[in-house]
Amino acid sequence: MNSLCNGTSLPLTFLDVSYNQLSGELPNCWSNMENLQVLNLANNKLRGKIPTSIGFLTQIASLNLANNNLTGALPSSLKDCTHLMILEVEENNLSGPIPAWLGKRLAHLVILNLKSNHFDGSIPSQLCHLENLHVLDLSSNNLARSIPTCLGYITAMREIGSQVSTIMLPFYGSRTPAGVVTIFGFYNEKLSLVRRKNIDLSSNKLMGEIPREITELTGLVSLNLSRNNLNGEIPEEIGQLLSLDALDLSKNHLSGQIPSSLSQVDRLETLDLSGNTLSGKIPTGHRLQALDAAIYMGNPALCGAPLPKKCPDEQEPTIARATGDGDHQEEDQDELIVFSQGFYVSIGLGFVVGYWGVCGTLIFSKSCRYTYFNILNDMGDWIYVVIAVHGEKLLRIIKSEG
Repeated sequence: MNSLCNGTSLPLTFLDVSYNQLSGELPNCWSNMENLQVLNLANNKLRGKIPTSIGFLTQIASLNLANNNLTGALPSSLKDCTHLMILEVEENNLSGPIPAWLGKRLAHLVILNLKSNHFDGSIPSQLCHLENLHVLDLSSNNLARSIPTCLGYITAMREIGSQVSTIMLPFYGSRTPAGVVTIFGFYNEKLSLVRRKNIDLSSNKLMGEIPREITELTGLVSLNLSRNNLNGEIPEEIGQLLSLDALDLSKNHLSGQIPSSLSQVDRLETLDLSGNTLSGKIPTGHRLQALDAAIYMGNPALCGAPLPKKCPDEQEPTIARATGDGDHQEEDQDELIVFSQGFYVSIGLGFVVGYWGVCGTLIFSKSCRYTYFNILNDMGDWIYVVIAVHGEKLLRIIKSEG
């Protein structure tokens, strides 16, 4: 890197040495490159602090120092780089508070990525002044306190789609045709990020409620507030974010019901509400039931599809049907009971009448008793004679056949 300092002035406008094995500290000779518009030193092994001379790059539009071992704070001299549209310093060891001047002086920022560093303190409300901001990634830091409500007023995120011509406008004017083509080619690689309007504040120590104002950012495609200490309820107006295809609110302390308006967001491809204290029935909606049940896990009081746990109101129709069928069943049972009672009463009455009709007559009437026993004797004699006569015939037939 020190070889770049060998010379008083280099007419460079575009310098990309990313994905190499560059090591050592950044040189402090950037005052020799006043015409530089794109500087990409990402994915190397650079260490140390960002030199103050970086502020001499007054024409720079994109600065990418991501995935190195840089330490210290963002140098205040960066506030002089007022043409910056893309600032990416993620995956370093930078520390200190996020400077308020980012929002005051770098008004053209479209992408601000400070992910995976050691920034602490609160999110400065001055970032809300970045009207052109499409991507704000402050995830995996040590940020605390509440989310500024004014984030809901970032103009570009309140608009659906992206005005590419507006984003590229600062590169026209005094630029040479060759320089414009070079810069435009580089920015084509960034357009996918620009079109995907994104706020990622995950993996911090943020507290308080989710500001209702964030639901005014109707152009948002991705919102990630997971792994914080947020509490309260999910704003009912969350369904206004019709452009969302990714929403992650997992691993917080959110309570209450899932807003029914969320079922109106038809573009949701990724949703995670797990690890909260949400309760009640999951709203009915094509996307909310089509996604995996794991996105609702860790909320014991949640119920309804796609979870196996049924809600009380989902059991009511079953109870109602059972009650309706039960009425018929009870009627049938009543009829069966009445029939059974009548049947057994009839048997009892028949037995009593028959028994006493016969036995009572024999007991209380002497003449009937003699007549009855005479009949039995006559019948016994008749049976004996019949068996004797037919028995002899049967024996003769058996002997003749033998």
